[in-house]
Amino acid sequence: MEALISLLIGVLTAGGVYLCLRSHTFPVVLGLTLLSYAVNLFLFMMGRLVIGQPPIISADASGYADPIPQALVLTAIVISFAMTAFIIVLALKARTEMGNDHVDGKDVS
Repeated sequence: MEALISLLIGVLTAGGVYLCLRSHTFPVVLGLTLLSYAVNLFLFMMGRLVIGQPPIISADASGYADPIPQALVLTAIVISFAMTAFIIVLALKARTEMGNDHVDGKDVS
């Protein structure tokens, strides 16, 4: 299972980097979204997800779930949503001012 998750994180990261290097703004936004998914999945896997355990250490509990990765991923989801919204607004503003959707501002035909 670890190999499958590692492969999935690698594919998401590779796809995100590839799309971030494109010259149009929409693939760049999709690439940043894929990279944020890869980071969230990585954070979850580093936190050793435990199912059915309490998130707090207590004397009568046999084990516990670490709440830090869950809090980090929740925060990362909110931040990535805000950054995606900002990048889309920035791309729309650049398109209206420059007349194209190229990242470098040049019209390559």
